[in-house]
Amino acid sequence: MNNTLLKTVQVQKRSNGIAIVTLCRPEAANSLSKQMLRELRDVVADLKNNTDVRVVILTGAGEKAFCAGADLKERKEMNENEVKQAVRFIGAIVNEVAALPQPTIAALNGVAFGGGLELALACDLRVGALEAKVGLTETSLGIIPGAGGTQRLPRLIGLGKAKEIIFSAKRMTAEEAEAIGILEYIVPREKLLQKALEIAEEMAKNAPLALIQSKIAINNGMEVDLCTGLKIEELAYDTLIPTEDRLEGLRAFAEKRSPQYKGQ
Repeated sequence: MNNTLLKTVQVQKRSNGIAIVTLCRPEAANSLSKQMLRELRDVVADLKNNTDVRVVILTGAGEKAFCAGADLKERKEMNENEVKQAVRFIGAIVNEVAALPQPTIAALNGVAFGGGLELALACDLRVGALEAKVGLTETSLGIIPGAGGTQRLPRLIGLGKAKEIIFSAKRMTAEEAEAIGILEYIVPREKLLQKALEIAEEMAKNAPLALIQSKIAINNGMEVDLCTGLKIEELAYDTLIPTEDRLEGLRAFAEKRSPQYKGQ
């Protein structure tokens, strides 16, 4: 197990191919300060190129918050141009999380509002503590979601429900969020990381290149018509045909043993 502790982001790389990234500003509800965003950017860049990491879990420190969004104490000291740059910076980091090749799981240990929920929406799956609350609350502050929320939420739960949530700035319970598909699972807080790890372990035992190509096919295919999507799937499949992992999967099946995938 390899742990890296930065000032606001902690990374734990486990021997089973799972990396746990923890936002570490519990005294500020893990809000997205400029320093945290820079550190998260560096962490994501490292994970992106780390072939030993097969699944990434993103969570927050403490029991209060996963991430409360932008650091409004920093924001109130900015002029209009600086605010625009700050919003673009958050959006860019959220996009980098979304672009990670590995499957990603957000483990919401507490509230996820504004940019915090947008960060969770950039992950492939979301597991929430029963105590968690979520919402895109920007319209109550005279702004709109600016880090992908107006685009990712409708794609996830549908147009009408997403509009209701954004227009009303509604703060939802974990149960409400699960019912409409924002959260895949909800569990007691003390079992949150265990549940996220269970899901990650089921993924990490499979061929890492197949995980990557599955994510490419799903994400890119969702943005196009069915005919084009099927072609994207075909190309993703073709990428895997010459891999050693595919041959290992066939050998393991014939020999009735668990495959030993190397990501090659």
